[in-house]
Amino acid sequence: RLAAATADGGPAMLVGTVLREAGRLYNVMLLLDGGRIAGVARKHELPNYGTFDEKRLFASAKLQPPLEFRGVRIGVPICEDIWFPTVCSYLKGAGAELLISPHGSPYEVDKDDWRIEGIAQARVRETGLPLIFLNRVGGQDEIVFDGASFVLNGDGAMAHQLPDWEEHVVRTEWERGAAGWVCAEGPIHALDPNPADIYHAMLVGLRDYVDRNGFPGVVLGLSGGIDSALSAAVAADALGAGRVWCVMMPSRYTSQASLDDAAACAKLLGCRLDTIPIEPAVEAFDAMLEKSFADRSPDIAEENIQSRIRAVTLMALSNKFGHMLLTTGNKSEMAVGYATIYGDMAGGYSVLKDAYKSTVFKLSRYRNANRPTLALGPEGPVMPARVIDKPPSAELRANQKDSDSLPAYEVLDPILHGLIEEEATVETLVGRGFDRDTVVRIERLLYVAEYKRRQSPPGVKLGKRNFGRDRRYPITNAFRTV
Repeated sequence: RLAAATADGGPAMLVGTVLREAGRLYNVMLLLDGGRIAGVARKHELPNYGTFDEKRLFASAKLQPPLEFRGVRIGVPICEDIWFPTVCSYLKGAGAELLISPHGSPYEVDKDDWRIEGIAQARVRETGLPLIFLNRVGGQDEIVFDGASFVLNGDGAMAHQLPDWEEHVVRTEWERGAAGWVCAEGPIHALDPNPADIYHAMLVGLRDYVDRNGFPGVVLGLSGGIDSALSAAVAADALGAGRVWCVMMPSRYTSQASLDDAAACAKLLGCRLDTIPIEPAVEAFDAMLEKSFADRSPDIAEENIQSRIRAVTLMALSNKFGHMLLTTGNKSEMAVGYATIYGDMAGGYSVLKDAYKSTVFKLSRYRNANRPTLALGPEGPVMPARVIDKPPSAELRANQKDSDSLPAYEVLDPILHGLIEEEATVETLVGRGFDRDTVVRIERLLYVAEYKRRQSPPGVKLGKRNFGRDRRYPITNAFRTV
């Protein structure tokens, strides 16, 4: 049907699909023109790292000649095909006059400059050919595609830069000169700087996960702490405040300040807030387990019961009303296992899953001072300043602070970034000035918590390596002493 739509001699189409030939699947682009399939470009370079598993699905095609289109020879390197010189150089040698490169290139922090300067402009310099770089937009489970398509002329100069995070249609005008095709200059849109880009990645990822899976909205626990406050803000910006249901579930350890802060956050966002005390359930569990726990002092088991009661409460609301349960834990906590499995880890999606605690602080300050372009939430602050400034606490025991169990986040997060994103050794991190005992302890916690992370919900990928498909580490091994 798509091919038939081109029969009138108007615009042609390039569409991506899967092609089966001789029992093998190929990732291809089809040129539809004149009411037929006028050409096929097959992908040669197959990524097989991080989030990509293309070698498990597709066959690598032989190097493909340019497509013939109304007297123009167009090279169509597909995504990874331009990450290396081979395909574009071959297309140039085979007579290509310009390159159109379609991509499903996921967002990562600070990836824009690398895409343009490290990849696209490098291929243009090598071939002297203009390049149209097309990237998809939207969320797909843990991956978010940020768009930001652009056009480079044969000298590497930017002719068009489309905005990020939104679908756009632009008409480009080309002229064939003695030196080849040249695109007339058009709008150059500024792309989001950090941390606006991170915030938009979380917003788009959550919005598309909820909407495309048919959920009417989300429900989350609003504790008065910074993680749940930021999660609620992203949800309100992604879905609108009317689709965000916040629940405060106080226990005997919940401070009045936390009650006040949760109420203030919900009011600033315009979200519904219900208060459901969990103390009756805690007392019931204490009575149920009194005999089994006899002669044992209270410890983390009793603390985790509170978290699991909250999870059961939220899941009951989710089950009854259809709202997806949004979890609120951050990457720092998930990395070291400072989270309760089947408790605060329970849920359908985790918007902060790839955000270190230091990033949570940065994003919260950013959102209090800015309303992102795509936000459906309110102007102005979305949480009281003291939510950002007060010491983090799980409030599962009296006077509890995160710092009782973990190093300060300004120490913890750089160590975790080194161990996870950089795969740095203990010796490397000690060489950067970190205390050896601290690094060894954090490394041990990272590996011991693997089983917890394997049972965590999906969440937006932000950095080079997340705890989803990027990290495939065995839970059970014998070479590491636990």
